[in-house]
This record gives sequence, C-alpha cells and structure tokens, in this order.
Amino acid sequence: MDFVKAWWVEHRPAILGKIVAPIAVALGRSLRLKIEGIEETMAIPGGKIYLLWHGRTIVPGYTFGKKHLWVMISHSQDGEIQNKVLSRLGYQVIRGSTARGGERALIESIRCLKSGGVMAITPDGPRGPSGIVQHGVMVMARKARVPLIPVGISASPRKLFRAWDQHMLPYPFSKALILGGKPIYIPPEANEEELESIRLLVQAEMHRLQNEAEKRLGYTVSQSEAEKAIWLANKEGQLGQ
Repeated sequence: MDFVKAWWVEHRPAILGKIVAPIAVALGRSLRLKIEGIEETMAIPGGKIYLLWHGRTIVPGYTFGKKHLWVMISHSQDGEIQNKVLSRLGYQVIRGSTARGGERALIESIRCLKSGGVMAITPDGPRGPSGIVQHGVMVMARKARVPLIPVGISASPRKLFRAWDQHMLPYPFSKALILGGKPIYIPPEANEEELESIRLLVQAEMHRLQNEAEKRLGYTVSQSEAEKAIWLANKEGQLGQ
C-alpha cells in the first residue's frame, strides 16, 4: 500500500493534468461567453497585470490560456497539479508563492513584466481572505511600472461551492461574462500610504465590476453577500489599525 500511495503522490499531477485540462477546454468552449474591455487593454503596449478574484478563475481559464498569459503557482502538491493543467491550457508559469519561493517568484515576475509579459493574478489568493487585495501585487506592479487591470466575472447558471472563496463553477453552455476595467497605474515614487490608497481603489473597482457582471446576468445581492460585504468592511477597518 505504501508503494501505491507513493506512486500516486508522484504521478498524480501528471495524471490529473491530462484529465482535467481537456475537461476545462470542453467547458470553456461550451460557454456562451461575452468579453468586454479586455482586448482594449491587451492592446496597451508593455506588461500588465489582470486581477481576478480567486473564486472566479474557471470562466477565464480557457480564454486567458489562449493568450498565453503568465501565472504564479505555488510549489505545493496542489500547485503542481495546477501547473500541469494550466500549462496544457497555454499559460506560462512562474513557480512560487508568499510561503515558498516568494522572493524569487516576485523577482522573476517583475522581470517578466518589464520585458512586456502579461500576467493574470488572483490578489486574494492563495489563502484569502476572500475579496481583499493583498499587498504583494501592489509592490509587484509598482516595481515593474505596469498597470493593474481589474476584472469582474459572472456566469449563469452556476454552482457556488461552500469554500473560503465561494468558488464558482459554471455549468456547460452557461452564459458567462468577463468585464475588464480601466488600467490603474501606481506612481513609482508612491509611498506606503499612497500605495494603500491605490490598493483600496483597486479592490473597490474589482468588487464594482463583479457586481456589475452579476447584475447583467440577472443576479441580485443576496443576504449572504451583504453580510460578506459588511465583514469585508470590518476587516478593512482591522487591517487599517
């Protein structure tokens, strides 16, 4: 049994990558997807960072992969599975996270952005809290001198999982919507107070775009979402103390 378990741990990423990637492609192709605001920002010369919430990555997974965007993936076992899947979807991968290999991954990401690379990052990942932009991506954009582009995503019908990020799985042939916002630039000389103000602006714009995408597909703000918004506001107050 130990041999079988060891074999599975070693080969699981490659096996699951071969299984999950074609399923993701089939799901992506089936979606009745409308995209607004992405091509306009893609046309901006130089590097850039698209920001999407951790729980909304499935809808753009197939579409963004075709554009060969760069992503950052941790060195964990789950990260290795993601690496196999996303590489098959066309993404270019930088390995590292805030916990392991973070500094090296940050340096490599900045180098990639400065050379004109385009990245897709979940600023509330990999552990949350959901819906809060972390400080690291702000530092990355400032040092690379590239814009941050907030993205809002929705799908109908869909399944929302009971996870920390309320991960959204669209059903096959669902309507889906990706809304790209206007680029937000960080002055290279911005101090920590100014950086925090811009972080809150980016975060608010991401929530605004997601709310707009939700409304356009027929959703209203539920009680649970309202409670989550209150929790986020309280959390922001704690973070600012």
